Amino acid sequence: MSKRIFNTSYYAIIVLVLFSCQEEEYPEIIYEKPEIVKEAPSDFLSPEESMKTFYLPEGYEVELVASEPMINEPVAIAWDGNGRMYVAEMNTYMQDVDGTGTDNAISQIKLLEDLDGDGKMDKSTVFIDSLLLPRMILPLENELIVNETYSYDLWSYKDTDNDGVADKKERVYYNPNRRGGNLEHQQSGLVWNLDNWVYTTYNPIRFKFIEGKVIVDSLDVMPSGQWGLTQDDMGIMYYSAAGSENPAYGFQQPAIYGDYTPEGRLSKDFVKPWPIVGTPDVQGGPEKLREDGTLNHFTGVAGQEIFRGHKLPPSTYGDLFIPEPVGRLIRRAKVRVEDGKKVLYNAYDETEFMASTDLNFRPIQAKTGPDGTLYIVDMYRGIIQESNWTKEGSFLRPVIVRKELDKNIGKGRIYRIVYKGITPDKKPNLLNKKASELISYLGHPNGWYRNTAQKLIILKNDQSVIPQLKKLAKDNSSILGYFFNSDKDLGIERVHALWTLDGLGVADKEFIKDRFRDKDPRVRLTAIRLSERFLKDGDTSLYSDLQNFVDDHSIDVVNQLALSLRYGKDEKATALLNDIKEKYGTHEIVSHSVTESLKKDDSKLAELIKEIASSSLRDRESVLRGYEYYKQLCITCHGGDLKGVPTEDGSLVAPSLIGSPRVKGDIAVLSKILLNGLIGPVDGKDYGIMIPLKDNGDAYIADVLTYIRALNKEESVRNSNVRDARKESEGKEGYWTLKELEK
Repeated sequence: MSKRIFNTSYYAIIVLVLFSCQEEEYPEIIYEKPEIVKEAPSDFLSPEESMKTFYLPEGYEVELVASEPMINEPVAIAWDGNGRMYVAEMNTYMQDVDGTGTDNAISQIKLLEDLDGDGKMDKSTVFIDSLLLPRMILPLENELIVNETYSYDLWSYKDTDNDGVADKKERVYYNPNRRGGNLEHQQSGLVWNLDNWVYTTYNPIRFKFIEGKVIVDSLDVMPSGQWGLTQDDMGIMYYSAAGSENPAYGFQQPAIYGDYTPEGRLSKDFVKPWPIVGTPDVQGGPEKLREDGTLNHFTGVAGQEIFRGHKLPPSTYGDLFIPEPVGRLIRRAKVRVEDGKKVLYNAYDETEFMASTDLNFRPIQAKTGPDGTLYIVDMYRGIIQESNWTKEGSFLRPVIVRKELDKNIGKGRIYRIVYKGITPDKKPNLLNKKASELISYLGHPNGWYRNTAQKLIILKNDQSVIPQLKKLAKDNSSILGYFFNSDKDLGIERVHALWTLDGLGVADKEFIKDRFRDKDPRVRLTAIRLSERFLKDGDTSLYSDLQNFVDDHSIDVVNQLALSLRYGKDEKATALLNDIKEKYGTHEIVSHSVTESLKKDDSKLAELIKEIASSSLRDRESVLRGYEYYKQLCITCHGGDLKGVPTEDGSLVAPSLIGSPRVKGDIAVLSKILLNGLIGPVDGKDYGIMIPLKDNGDAYIADVLTYIRALNKEESVRNSNVRDARKESEGKEGYWTLKELEK
């Protein structure tokens, strides 16, 4: 049901990747890329017709899992332990060019079931109704955790009578503040990480679900990200940000150690996508397009996934798949480790893994399925940008009207990518298994099974399985794994066993120290992370053992030691860090970890508190609130240092706020910029659109501006300043330009 791509460049012709799968060899060949369709029609196509427009490498095929009317406007999917699929729908998203009715609470979450095991959904039930743009879903053992747009709250929904409809609702996390910004600048994720904490984008907090309770932990320095969050086998998470046109970042280290995004993490020209259809509807206009009308830079990146399934060719395992809905394509990135640094490369030369000529193809999420294949969520619609970017005066609006993209609403498709000759797995059956029965799945070749089994064991909290888990973590060679039979594979099984023990509250120091000697570096690395709890408590008995890791043959283990030692309160931790610094002083990754760990508690927040120590209580509170608000929204484009997020070519996504004449100047003008947004050149450069924030209250805007001005050593902004600017702006339609404001 799909066409093939062949890139005629020299390298693509001579490179032939052979790999083994199920004792057969499958060559990966890229077939001829079609001529670029510069001006495609925007007509709706049936799922079968749309699938004919897909181009994929030889051997890969697309299968339809679900489509309208079973689903419409899908944005996120997740499976429970028995393979039932939850689908979050944003049923009010951009139903016309103005976004009329966006905030009506009529969105749904569907529950889809494959009754005959053929991979295609047969039954659709409205699991939850009357939601406001649901954006995050996490299935637990017998409940679904949900977050809606504009809210930080987490709600638990349960179906107590097994009719496929939630009949019990309970709020399990409450934050009285309303989430600011438009619906594109909201959190996403809700990913149960390998470390048993649940992470989201934007918010510097994480959650843990234990015995029906939610524990909240604050992380001051974690990455932000936008739509999309995924993790690899070791729990390293990959972020992306459409606002800053950043396809991947934050993946050098676990998020708890901060946002580290070094230069060179993306290979040369990685940010250049290769669509096969003209892209008239791109924010930024002609400068974002090649001569043939195709997108020249990633822009709408969303819903990325590290593929960890076992039912595609083995060469795909661990690859990062990045949907680009504006370019109507999906990038497949190879993750290579070069002297300790992860670097992303396009798997193909000037070609994408998946591309379409259907203008309504809007891939916004990729997911590893329980069946071991790769799933794609296609919102299948005309408009893919929120109304702040489609207002009168925007570049997008006339294009949308001309192409009649605003007419294309109310549909949606879910596909799975399969490979010829490889049969996907059947549905899982984990929910009714005992914790002791789930342990064997910690060694499943599909990462979905391993993570799901770990999650369910922890949720069951059956302490009787601890001896079995310890045996597995210590030496699973006698078991040979339930599904694996190599030392390499068994190592990841031991990693999961260790984290499962940690999730069950087992803190056995001697047992963890024994794991320091494991032959697999991933196990040694995990043991170092688990020893952090003892370092935090001031335990000094571990340092003699940790000293041995300075000379470990795995640079990843050395780097983990450098990261973990920041929690050591004894001078021995500092001495060890200096030993690492002396040996690896020129190593980019390890040197960074050592430098950050030597800072210890000297975080950005601590620095800020020192900076404003002499201010009034009122101003200090305003700055700290503004700091939190800034991290939730502005940081995506203006950066954590307020100097603008740099792109790969060295330019800035947004102008620097440090030393800015707008920031340091007239408070009324500055307030008006935030209220109505800004369009047009700033200091001689066009940065696109600064979105309006007038839907937020005066206090919110005043706090953000107070924080920004505090870092410029300027006076605070009062609520009354914003209120007056709002009154002066009454009747103002659309964005400001600096030329207008200067008048």
